Amino acid sequence: MRKRFKKVQESTVTISELMLPSHSNFNGKIHGGYILSLLDQIAFACASKHSEVYCVTASVDTVDFLKPIEIGELVTMKASVNYVGRTSMVIGIRVEAENIQTGASKHCNSSYFSMVAKDSSGNSVEVPGLILKNHNEIRRFAKSLERRNRKRSGIAEFKSTDFASEKYLHLVEGQHVKIELED
Repeated sequence: MRKRFKKVQESTVTISELMLPSHSNFNGKIHGGYILSLLDQIAFACASKHSEVYCVTASVDTVDFLKPIEIGELVTMKASVNYVGRTSMVIGIRVEAENIQTGASKHCNSSYFSMVAKDSSGNSVEVPGLILKNHNEIRRFAKSLERRNRKRSGIAEFKSTDFASEKYLHLVEGQHVKIELED
């Protein structure tokens, strides 16, 4: 029987992988697309561990590439459930890279993935609630809620039927743009 509520640490997932030359881009750094693939995998593992069912990626809310990752560095990703709704979860992921020769470590990426729990028929299913045990977990939950609310208001604005450019001119004034309207 599934639990009605779970502690954050019950679903935390950590993975580490050595970055190989085959993971690099044309600039000799680790390709961002490869990191995104790993992020999606750990988000899936964390969400599935929390919900105890198959999960799908609904959206990637934020991916901030802070520092490049070098070939030969050991990348460690730490994922935790930051927020739960009825059928969805926000998984926060921190990426650190360590120079295995010097031991120097750097924070390279922070990401937030929205995941939805599904049953075998593809229908969304309810997920366990979250037990918040400390101020950091409360902060992460609240920040996820803020991002969710901003996203919803942005989607509502985008879906608006009023696409008159005059409504948005005040936003582009003073920006690095030249407007040449055609009749």
